[in-house]
Amino acid sequence: MRHGEVHNPTGVLYGRLPNFRLSAAGERQALTVAEHLRDNDIVHVVASPMERAQQTATPIAASHRLELATDDRLIEAANVFEGKKVSVGDGALKSPANWPYLRNPFTPSWGEPYLEIAHRMLAAVHRARAAAEGHEAVCVSHQLPVWTIRRYLEGKRLWHNPAYRQCSLASLTSLVFEDEELVGIRYSEPAGTSDPKATGA
Repeated sequence: MRHGEVHNPTGVLYGRLPNFRLSAAGERQALTVAEHLRDNDIVHVVASPMERAQQTATPIAASHRLELATDDRLIEAANVFEGKKVSVGDGALKSPANWPYLRNPFTPSWGEPYLEIAHRMLAAVHRARAAAEGHEAVCVSHQLPVWTIRRYLEGKRLWHNPAYRQCSLASLTSLVFEDEELVGIRYSEPAGTSDPKATGA
């Protein structure tokens, strides 16, 4: 699951910065998804250590009377532009001093390599699968890590245009296993759709 909307009035890329919590809308999204999953056979709920992910996961864990676990491998991707505005024509990307970070979008050169994200997310997925063996687990993470592991498992190239990510706020990207074998990937938006470029993402 991707976390809900974040309170981000200045529109910065907050990445792994502390003290970015859910907005009121994000809190409602978390409750909506918890209600949507109320009758699912969930026995394990785990989240990124970031506050917004912990907040999103809490209602799900509570509705199933589970203790919320934390896995650092579910954390947001590292990015050199944390704390800055990065919209096209707005802020950090206009500065020539930052252009060297943009030299290779295929890695990407401005942050954690896509392949490293995919590998750590896959490890977190398998740990959660094992913890819930025979039942369901919920992992709460962030847009880029969720989208990266999905593309990796679908055998697609990892570099991509962020504007076309299918990973709305509080969306569910479900990995279906038979024993240890992945047999399906499903996507749903119980809290509604959102723009992948939104500053609350």
